[in-house]
Amino acid sequence: MTDTILTAQGVTKTFGGLVAVNGVDFTIPTGSIVSLIGPNGAGKTTLFNIMAGLYRPTAGSIVFRGARIEGRRPDEIVERGIARTFQNIRLFANMTARENVMVGRHVRMRANPFEAMLRTRRERAEERAVRARADELLEFVGLGRSGDELAKNLAYGDQRRLEIARALATDPALLLLDEPTAGMNPQETASLTRFIRRLRDELSLSVLLIEHDMSVVMDISERVTVLNYGSKLAEGSPGEIQRDPRVIEAYLGRGAAGTADTAPAGVVGS
Repeated sequence: MTDTILTAQGVTKTFGGLVAVNGVDFTIPTGSIVSLIGPNGAGKTTLFNIMAGLYRPTAGSIVFRGARIEGRRPDEIVERGIARTFQNIRLFANMTARENVMVGRHVRMRANPFEAMLRTRRERAEERAVRARADELLEFVGLGRSGDELAKNLAYGDQRRLEIARALATDPALLLLDEPTAGMNPQETASLTRFIRRLRDELSLSVLLIEHDMSVVMDISERVTVLNYGSKLAEGSPGEIQRDPRVIEAYLGRGAAGTADTAPAGVVGS
């Protein structure tokens, strides 16, 4: 098994005259939790969207599990083993929690439209298996009793967990989490942070997250990459990033970088 599950080299994305991502080199070690941070507008979500197939890079390459994936459709990338959540929750509000997770399983289903129309034995068996898997995942994320609840009626933190369950239904090897703790109170944030660690430890997933709560980043990450104005500014362990004068300057200004030896964990990214 390779030590690196994803490698990006020279990834660039331009929108007209705007360079959103500029020649970024980036790796995700297999089985790691990596955070991507940076000031607003640094290019973090654009890089996520390139990895997930929503954007085609202007230049550069992305290799996932030994195969190049840049420019492939989102469904092809999901099928290869990358799943994601979004900064703004994107659930099917008027579908149940179970149905939302079952939708995520669609990429692994093999019955064709003709079999679905005729309700063949294979199609019915597959649907039962998908339903059972959805219930297993709801139980895993702590929503075992909420399968019949409409997604819109779930508490905010539970909606976040449901979105992760839907992503897990695709059987990913790499999970991209876009600001998973956004809008959560401290108790919910601590609970979700522990849960993200479980995803890696119990499901053997690699995890990449964009996160603005630096207490989460410093607590959970083994490696942190910092973007600024679309370029990679710094990369290293949480402690190294927290002490890096370039990172302090990017967040707090040149004066702070010249006078502070370290940035408090709650300051960087606030």
